[in-house]
Amino acid sequence: MEKNSVVRIGISGSYGGLNLGDEAILQSIIAQIRKSISAEITVFTRNSTDTLKRHNIDRAISTRNLARSEIVPAIERLDILVIGGGGILYDGDGKVYAREAMIAFEKNIPVMVYAVGAGPLKDPSTIEMVKALLDQASVVTVRDHNSSQILEDIGVKRDIVITADPALLLTPEPIEPNALKKEGVLDKKRVIGMSVRETSAAAPDIKEEHYHGLLANAADYMIERFDADVVFIPMEWKEFDLQHSHAVISRMLKPQRATVLQGSYSSGQVLSIIKNLEFSVGMRLHFLIFSAIQGVPFVALPYSPKVAGFLGDFGIEMPPIHLVDEGRLIAYIDKAWDSRKTLQERIKNHLPALKERALTNNTLLINLIKNKKGS
Repeated sequence: MEKNSVVRIGISGSYGGLNLGDEAILQSIIAQIRKSISAEITVFTRNSTDTLKRHNIDRAISTRNLARSEIVPAIERLDILVIGGGGILYDGDGKVYAREAMIAFEKNIPVMVYAVGAGPLKDPSTIEMVKALLDQASVVTVRDHNSSQILEDIGVKRDIVITADPALLLTPEPIEPNALKKEGVLDKKRVIGMSVRETSAAAPDIKEEHYHGLLANAADYMIERFDADVVFIPMEWKEFDLQHSHAVISRMLKPQRATVLQGSYSSGQVLSIIKNLEFSVGMRLHFLIFSAIQGVPFVALPYSPKVAGFLGDFGIEMPPIHLVDEGRLIAYIDKAWDSRKTLQERIKNHLPALKERALTNNTLLINLIKNKKGS
């Protein structure tokens, strides 16, 4: 690679699926690369049309329906391949995200595993694929301590750098002037945001009947106790979040005080919307990350190690969701509400260090590229 040449970077992860958390990760990765070097960026995605429309990139390739032989030419032309970020190393789909990396290894193209999350990892074939990926990668970073521990537990012995989620570097984007008024959000004097998620391979322990009841009861309590209205913010607005939000509302005693955000927004626009909240209660990691960025105090329902890890970065204690009943959740909400100024201060104090850790991912990537240039 010549000293002043454009660097051809590939990025492979859980993109194009209309999960605004994943898209926030990709947007932040791209923004940091663009600030640092001249690059031609190719994203390996579920939906190339969506990814090209949404992000400042040069090429997008829909990989899920392509055979290995069809992907090889796109990888051969790269100078470096990034795998991540996000929680992609888990049973089942972990093998999907490793495929591009295995091709890159065969072609002697360096691979960086970038701010990934790990777990659950119990399937032997997925574990072997993940270990093969991490053993051969030039650099490996994970976004939380729990992911590092999970990888150690499956037998990964190489150096792993603990950084932070790239989405912490996301910046707000403007929304249409009347958008929130049309949604009915700005008509409320006090608004609390809520977030749901579905059961999946990445979250196998969630029991919908259990958490629907928890959130419905919590929403009714906050409406009564804090004289607040509740808005459910779908992070997968074309997938299951809408369905589960309405399922929770259907179990509420005061459904007329709850709404579901209906518009199609970018990650940065949702970040702007969350600024209007007084308080948040939710499940999805990036809903909580967006709340933290905007200084909105929150209570989480940790359904996976990644959420527990994020809470740990702020020194916030909360038991896993299967150990929480309605009374316990309300007790945590009450405590967090009464001490929300203190919680905001804690978020403010811890956030800069987390953002610095998130920036480390790009620093390591650029160093890897410079080392390749010099070789």
